[in-house]
Amino acid sequence: MTLATTPWSLYGTPMNSRFLLGSAGYPSPQVLRDAIAAAGTQVVTVGLKRSLAGGTGDNGFVDIVRASGVHLLPNTAGCRSAREAIVLAHMARELFGTRWVKLEVTGDDHTLQPEPWELLEAASQLVRDGFQVFPYCTDDLVACRRLLDAGCEVLMPWGAPIGSGQGLLNPYALRTLRERLPGVPLIVDAGIGAPHHAARAMELGFDGVLLNSAVAQAREPVRMAAAFAQAITAGRLGHEAGVMAPQDMAVPSTPVADGPLLLG
Repeated sequence: MTLATTPWSLYGTPMNSRFLLGSAGYPSPQVLRDAIAAAGTQVVTVGLKRSLAGGTGDNGFVDIVRASGVHLLPNTAGCRSAREAIVLAHMARELFGTRWVKLEVTGDDHTLQPEPWELLEAASQLVRDGFQVFPYCTDDLVACRRLLDAGCEVLMPWGAPIGSGQGLLNPYALRTLRERLPGVPLIVDAGIGAPHHAARAMELGFDGVLLNSAVAQAREPVRMAAAFAQAITAGRLGHEAGVMAPQDMAVPSTPVADGPLLLG
């Protein structure tokens, strides 16, 4: 018997897969195509600046993603200000015909950490403009609440700096987000390096995981995509089933009677 995780949705769009995949840095178009299939993902991010660099949003790279039948999630990676991100998001809506946008506004060159004030400004304006915003943010509870107040219905807090592969650097902050923001779709985005990192995020109760480098830079990206897909499903099933509480002392799994056991 194969068990599936509970269905969920993003801005009213039903979802079965909880694995969101990036599309940059693959060794070849065919590997990207096969990785999308192996992941079983329904959402693939597309870098707007990369697409626009080709002279048109409908180039061969985007065609690969579109042909896979997934939902496109354009992102504003590389933007440094709210104004720049807003302009790029509007271009994406025209090019790709989607209200979805993964909003990224970078504030530091070393960590690529989101710039919280510019991010909030951009999110507020884009929501007013009719976008369905997926903000890439830190794990700061107050900043996340401000984004929700601005009209974002999904949050994408980082696990670690983009592309670092360090996993979940602050499980306490992520656990706090999950506990304090019940009912909000939360997707761990950035820093995931190995399948067990993704499984851990799901065990914490997160709704999904978005990653790119861990698959694209693997020795065998297609097999790694499959590995992450299984880990994400396993972690979510574990959360839904109820992970046992850790104990400080040994607890026998089989009760033992106080006296000797006599066999007749």
